[in-house]
Amino acid sequence: MSSTNPGGTDPIAPSRCGRLSRRHLLRGLGVAVALPVLASLRPTARFASRALPVGGVGTTPTGAPLRAAFVYVPNGAIPAAWWPKGEETNYQLSRSLQALEPIKGLIQVLGGLDHQTADSGPNGVDGSGEHARANGTFLTGVRLKKSATDIHAGISIDQVLARQIGPLTRFASLELGCDAVRKTAACDSGYSCAYQYNLSWSSPTTPVTPESNPRLVFERLFGTGAPAERQANRQRRRQEQRSLLDFVLEDARSMQRRLNPQDRDKLDQYLSSVREIETGIERAEQFGAVQDLGVETPAGIPADYTQYVQLMYDMLFLAFQTDSTRVASFLVTHEGSNLSFDHIGVSEGHHDLSHHQNRPDWVEKVVKIDSWYVQQFARFLAKLEATNDADGNSLLFNSMIVYGSGCADGNTHTHTNLPFLLAGAGGGTLTPGRYVNYGSKPATNLFLDMADRLGISRLERFGDSTGRLANI
Repeated sequence: MSSTNPGGTDPIAPSRCGRLSRRHLLRGLGVAVALPVLASLRPTARFASRALPVGGVGTTPTGAPLRAAFVYVPNGAIPAAWWPKGEETNYQLSRSLQALEPIKGLIQVLGGLDHQTADSGPNGVDGSGEHARANGTFLTGVRLKKSATDIHAGISIDQVLARQIGPLTRFASLELGCDAVRKTAACDSGYSCAYQYNLSWSSPTTPVTPESNPRLVFERLFGTGAPAERQANRQRRRQEQRSLLDFVLEDARSMQRRLNPQDRDKLDQYLSSVREIETGIERAEQFGAVQDLGVETPAGIPADYTQYVQLMYDMLFLAFQTDSTRVASFLVTHEGSNLSFDHIGVSEGHHDLSHHQNRPDWVEKVVKIDSWYVQQFARFLAKLEATNDADGNSLLFNSMIVYGSGCADGNTHTHTNLPFLLAGAGGGTLTPGRYVNYGSKPATNLFLDMADRLGISRLERFGDSTGRLANI
């Protein structure tokens, strides 16, 4: 390929003063950075050279994939309608959980799990902001820094898992949501919107933005075009990426002698990033062809909210079915959401209703909303249960899927005895079909136990954990 632009201008020509200007340098090096698809390869490339432990990591005892997902719903739940009657295996599902009855044997209702880091702090020092703290601590288990601009949380458990399981799949993790992205400004009593609109954090200061467009999720997983065209499109993109990288490297090397030491350092950093991209391409190719299930690409975000949520669950199902990832999070709707649910006869906003002050009609409407969220989750679980995995067990049997909220009761904004479910059998390592009340334990204890089952190098602590959660 020629190293000259189609328009006739040399992208790496020195400026008239005899050396490459900052403007020319950025223009020349911007060619690869702007390439489509490559940006999604770069995060996985970080782990491409990491040696995998021998056996067990990210798999069940039979060697099938073991998956973990974390699903968040807003504004807590009505406790009286959420918690079952009875205990252990001798219990009855509550009103809000009735949709789970067909798969009750693969569900655990977990009582007594807390996120005390979401409280207002010693002597109420952090004041209000319960919704931001509920959302931001759910997968991190750390106290948030109260600021609209200087954010600080903690790495989330899904990203801890993804760092070790990520090399096993095309995508280290998948982050989904049904909200527009918001990362700046204050949303709840001086807390940044980043806390409330993100569930996953790759570092204390870096939220992992969830994708809210099902079409973009699908194209990320399977490529663009009709089912029969996707493989050809993927192969063509790989060839184009290769040739463009060769072009950039050729030009970049030829310009080194004309650079001053500072710009040479910049170029070295850039070449390292190009090599990372090359490694990412090679790693993607090692997985072979993407499994094409013949599913049509979604048109985009449906106007109907039920269809929207179900479609996002379907994307998660497809990702697990094709082993595109084994770690995922789904922020169904951000904490404090005031969506109305006209489609189930509730015209008022969810957040407004959650401050029901024990008014029976308001409480009943919140129960309907709680039940609706569970129904969508149950539909997703039923699809997993109806689909066989590589070892003959169901996808649900070979999964660990957390469902819950960082707010226990929207009326009182408490963060103890949170509504928590754990679906799946963890490939046979869990004992589902039970209701267990732990009294008062950090929810992060559950995350430590899940990490153990995934074969993650033993974590001594995570967030505010105090130990493993026994008896799951």
